[in-house]
Amino acid sequence: MKTGFLDSDVLTERLAGHRLEREPWLRRLWSYYRNPVVAESARDGSVRHRTAQEAGLPERLRRPGREVVTENDIAWRVHSLVDFMFGRPVAIRSEAGTVERRRFIERFLGSLIEQSGGVQFLQNLALLGSVYGHVDVLLRVRETGVVGRRVDADALASRFALELVEAPRAVPETDANDYRRLVGYAVQTRVGAGRGRVEAWTDLGYRRFTEADRDDVGLELEARGVNQLGRVPVVHIQNIAQPLRYAGLSDVEPLLPLQDELNTRLSDRANRVTFQSFKMYLGKGIEGFTERLVGPGQMWATDNPEATIESFGGDAVSPSEESHLRELRDALDKVSGVTPIAAGLIRGRVGNLTSENALRVILMGTLAKTEKKRVTYGDGLARVSELALHAAHVMGWYGNDPRDRRIRLEWPSMLPENEGQVLKNAQAKAELGVPRGRILDELGYGDSEGGAAAGEPHEDIDQERTR
Repeated sequence: MKTGFLDSDVLTERLAGHRLEREPWLRRLWSYYRNPVVAESARDGSVRHRTAQEAGLPERLRRPGREVVTENDIAWRVHSLVDFMFGRPVAIRSEAGTVERRRFIERFLGSLIEQSGGVQFLQNLALLGSVYGHVDVLLRVRETGVVGRRVDADALASRFALELVEAPRAVPETDANDYRRLVGYAVQTRVGAGRGRVEAWTDLGYRRFTEADRDDVGLELEARGVNQLGRVPVVHIQNIAQPLRYAGLSDVEPLLPLQDELNTRLSDRANRVTFQSFKMYLGKGIEGFTERLVGPGQMWATDNPEATIESFGGDAVSPSEESHLRELRDALDKVSGVTPIAAGLIRGRVGNLTSENALRVILMGTLAKTEKKRVTYGDGLARVSELALHAAHVMGWYGNDPRDRRIRLEWPSMLPENEGQVLKNAQAKAELGVPRGRILDELGYGDSEGGAAAGEPHEDIDQERTR
């Protein structure tokens, strides 16, 4: 009986198409971001170490004996964007109807993220999305045999796991009428040399297959089951929204041609310096000129009034080359939205940086890009929370309805804050009636077991009820 996306023949076709069309490009994005060094054996038996970005250099520079320089201007920009996104914990606030339910849900969601890696999980989420343009979060149910027994928030969170699925491993199947809706999803996992595992979900079913050979995919059914959640347990998050496309916009992709050009010009300069860094001398009318070394204090004597010594070679100044390199770096700043000052490198006159407004002007591109990302990643985290609460309800562990699954995120400031101003803001919030526990949590003085990272609000329930 055919089962659509879960059928082994259909899934084999989808995997083959993904590996042929999408996976090589996605791997290239990662290799440019990481720029790993790999050993390459030459015909003469020697070993040369090459970087991944050398693949983008012209053929004339990849010949043996040529000087090659690759300066990775991509990785530090990606890391800066990740730091601005999730450099500090994000507070999850429930919008459920009652205080008790809000406290439980916040504790549950905070504990779920904490058990999945906490801030590191969020940073990896942003990193994978930044490189590939999108990232998926897979919700796994660790325990399926216990139904109808309510547990506390931390124990409930331990029954689930959030797994990040990077784009090269993911094979999605979207609705023909709605690119945002998943009707099928498969994950590839390498479990050993020459063997792989493929897991696939639809709204109704689950299949796990093994494959013996990656090049000649032949799937063998290993396990099957019913999808108790009634929906594909995956949340797709775009890095930067791209209309009418499943994949989002990558931060790495637009930098590739500029990185290739920068590496090409740096390598050309390295070769020029190699050949011209030493001066050469032409002596005329001097006996034994070639028998004596050129060095400090060296002198030649001759009775020939026609004798001369001429120097040539040496590294000459190349203003056009320096200008081109500078313009390339400026283009990388503009395209990425990340300037060197965002990574802590200050050069030239940048004015008085003690003012928060001055910092905002200088970092305007980075801040604007981070705000865009907060929209997509914030929406993604809200859908992850909704999926986890839906799963807890379906499994009979914690009853809730769609109204209880709405959350909001409280993002930390992206800029360094003056401590005095922070305290004044906290005092103003207290005067407006914001719960004391939440204010302490924002200031970093909350309970270490239930702070912002864990989503614990520290509210006084009686005070909340009175309001």
